[in-house]
Amino acid sequence: KSGMTISEAIARTIPTMLLSGASCLISAVIASQATYAHSARKQTPTIFRAYDRDTAGGIVGHLFPGYFRWGLLCGGVGLLALLLARGSRFLPALIILLVLLALTAAGAFYIEPKAAALKRQIPSFVTTPKEHPQRRAFSRLHAVSAVANLAVVAGAAVLVALF
Repeated sequence: KSGMTISEAIARTIPTMLLSGASCLISAVIASQATYAHSARKQTPTIFRAYDRDTAGGIVGHLFPGYFRWGLLCGGVGLLALLLARGSRFLPALIILLVLLALTAAGAFYIEPKAAALKRQIPSFVTTPKEHPQRRAFSRLHAVSAVANLAVVAGAAVLVALF
């Protein structure tokens, strides 16, 4: 606009630049988490085809704590970027991101440790019958974890679409 100094013009564009940068950061973080989740899910069937069920389960069991920590880190960075940006889609994005963080935290601090404890009580997934109480409890937790992870990936896709 005429009559505006260069400093005023720069000052006016900085919030827009920060918002654009924060939006890119949010999208990158969420896409990174979704890619990591997709990669982990894609590799899991391969591991179970390559090894017996007990060995494959042990490998996957070692991967999941890192998977959840990565998800919490990505969600935390995304939340920070979102709080700094505060764009027009702030409230819906905040709600979705908080739900995704809650699901990831539930996986990290409740589901995964409980599943790991149950898995330690099962001598072998190969020889222990599916009807065994610990196997049934593990299967229920596994199903809850899978649904929560799918919800996180779907929510991440919605967040990317918002930005």
